[in-house]
Amino acid sequence: MNNCREKELWLEHEIIVGFDEAGRGPWAGPLAAAAVAFPRHLTGVPAGLAAAINDSKKLTATTREALFTDIAQHALAWEVLFFSSEMIDQMGIGVANQQIMIQLYHKLLAKLGKIDWVVCDYIGRMAFPQPNFSIHKKGDSEFLSIAAASIIAKVSRDRLMTRYDEQYPHYAFAKHKGYGTKIHLEALKEHGPCPIHRRSFSPVKDL
Repeated sequence: MNNCREKELWLEHEIIVGFDEAGRGPWAGPLAAAAVAFPRHLTGVPAGLAAAINDSKKLTATTREALFTDIAQHALAWEVLFFSSEMIDQMGIGVANQQIMIQLYHKLLAKLGKIDWVVCDYIGRMAFPQPNFSIHKKGDSEFLSIAAASIIAKVSRDRLMTRYDEQYPHYAFAKHKGYGTKIHLEALKEHGPCPIHRRSFSPVKDL
């Protein structure tokens, strides 16, 4: 991402934090959210890393894994949080998405001491504790910190779902990561839901 929009904000602000999530739509597994802040004007960040970072959905799993390591090494600060399937069922996915972002903000604020501006991929309206806050419909394609957060969230969730695959081998979680696929539906019909399935999501609730 050679033309990140943080450059505009860095003219007036020092610490810009980008937020994104992974796992809103799956039938199983947690919601993951991540936040990333880079040094102002990308001081000390390799140019190749900044150019390689992109919306996680546009990258291969191998590339995301490699970028995860580099982002963790060169970011000013980063954090990831999970909300379980039980929490999603209790709150609803919309409320869960907002609450996980707010908790994530406070965890990163504790690390950084201050946050001057927050940018977030589109999540709808929310009461965010940071006054300097903006939501962007294509944020993970325009802001380096949002794209980096999308990679951190996606890789963290995929790793967790791979571990769940070992615990619940009937569902092939390592392949589909809990999303709705034919093989997932067939496993649900044969074995019923397991503890990490979201009971409030169809077709799980129908079974």
